[in-house]
Amino acid sequence: MNHTHTTWSRQTSFWVAAAVVVHTLWTSAAPAMMYPLYAHQWQLTPTVTTLIFAVFPVFVVATLIALGDLSDYIGRRAAMLLGVGASLIGVLLFAVAPDVTWLLIGRAFMGIGVGLSAGPSAAAVVEFSAPGKAKLAGAITTAAQASGLAAALIIGGGLIQYAPFPTRLSFWVLIVVLGATLFGVWRLPRHTPAESKKPWSLKVPHIHPPLRRTFLVSVSAVLSAYSVGATMLSLGSQIAHDLIGSSNALVNGGAISLFAIVLGITGIVGKRFGSRLSIIAGASVSIVSLLLLMLATKTHALPVFLLSSAASGACYSLLFMGGLNLINAHAPMHHRAGTLSALFLVAYLMQGVVALLLGRAATAWGLDLAIDVGSLALAALSLGAMLLAIYVRQPPSKADAG
Repeated sequence: MNHTHTTWSRQTSFWVAAAVVVHTLWTSAAPAMMYPLYAHQWQLTPTVTTLIFAVFPVFVVATLIALGDLSDYIGRRAAMLLGVGASLIGVLLFAVAPDVTWLLIGRAFMGIGVGLSAGPSAAAVVEFSAPGKAKLAGAITTAAQASGLAAALIIGGGLIQYAPFPTRLSFWVLIVVLGATLFGVWRLPRHTPAESKKPWSLKVPHIHPPLRRTFLVSVSAVLSAYSVGATMLSLGSQIAHDLIGSSNALVNGGAISLFAIVLGITGIVGKRFGSRLSIIAGASVSIVSLLLLMLATKTHALPVFLLSSAASGACYSLLFMGGLNLINAHAPMHHRAGTLSALFLVAYLMQGVVALLLGRAATAWGLDLAIDVGSLALAALSLGAMLLAIYVRQPPSKADAG
């Protein structure tokens, strides 16, 4: 059977796995620039627009609870094929949506797609990387997330502003990208040494007992990263629109995409950092970025918002990469995708909760007060991640965790 299945080289497989990581963030953020258009077109409140955002992490979480370690049993390739396929259905529903219901169903499919492929793609990037380069894999995963995010915001903003069919065309572009990614995944090796020989069964995500202290530190860091990301992705275009006073979607998308661009650059520069140093630095920058966001909403100053957006990208990158590298350094191969899926589960759950709470607060209190209260709460979360990284001791790692 394998004779008819032509597979990529290890290096090409590495980049295909990275492309699947790109899709997880591009798909997640694809509607980010559309929320003001949907709100105008269908007279939606911030509660409803953040609900469109929040349906996504809810379904990511449900998928991770049920199927988080699936790829440890059926293989990375099979799990990623299912994941990218589900994302493709979700994006197609957005491309043709006649009303909000279609968007909510589309977001559910996107969530299932990312839930099926987030853990396996992050694990595959490690497994297809050159021997001894696990830390580089963390940096590439972070940079791939940044690329997906920047593409969603800049391509989305540009097509909304300067092309026909503003609420549809960027989704058709993404459909072409996902089709190419699906082809790439199809030609990955069918089986890798990371697969467990036991049959898969439905079970609640479980953290291998020796990994629990590591997981606690790691999850607190990734939680903080995703919470800051949720603020930018669910309300960023609204904040940018209000602050910049510009109706140009490309300018607004560019302002938010500074978050993604700095995220990617920090991922490449910060790969030399040890995991704990990365988390401590990321948490510190996170607190600064949230204070700058509060100041930006008070003063309506574009330069302050741009600084906040850039600092948010840097903190997301450092926190996410620190948390990911900690798991990569300590998790045994057969537990890696399951542990990474549990990590993403908690992170996406928090992202959904943060987005919904911010949306409700913005509807009830106005955007300014919602940002103030949310920023203080998220700063406290970052402080917690920093303290855990400083005080919780790690067991010896199989690779260099820093």
